[in-house]
Amino acid sequence: MLRALEPEDLDVLYSIENDLELWNVGYTTVPYSRYLLHDYIANSKCDIYADRQMRLVAELKDGGDVVGIVDITDFEPRHNRAELGMVVRKKYRNMGYGSCMVRKMIDYSRQVIHLHQLYAVVDASNKISIDMFKSCGFEESHYLEDWLYDGEKYRKAVFLTLFL
Repeated sequence: MLRALEPEDLDVLYSIENDLELWNVGYTTVPYSRYLLHDYIANSKCDIYADRQMRLVAELKDGGDVVGIVDITDFEPRHNRAELGMVVRKKYRNMGYGSCMVRKMIDYSRQVIHLHQLYAVVDASNKISIDMFKSCGFEESHYLEDWLYDGEKYRKAVFLTLFL
């Protein structure tokens, strides 16, 4: 189940946003404080047109544990496209939750905000994520040389697209 962020998600969001392993695939360069994340949760308009992004929490059906977070970012309403990103918490990886989250966001993007295109940028060495996006209908569009920097070396990324 996907739902909006709640104040009770602060600890999970804090642990995900401050996970150094994930920084190599995103744009984070400094740790997020609890205050800043609390402020984000409290002040997000939950309107993709106002915020130009949307972040949802994936949780187990019974309203239990948080499985991960899925984002639509860089929303461009003029061109009807956005980037799709997600994080599945370590204990829930390789169980099909990632593809379920992506499929739900595809449905939302198609049926609610009427996007024409979703795209994802994935480290070329992350075969599991690439295969997961491809199983959801994304296609490899092109490679981005030296796109990701891990502090020691540059790595290639794969640009995946899905036309809705």
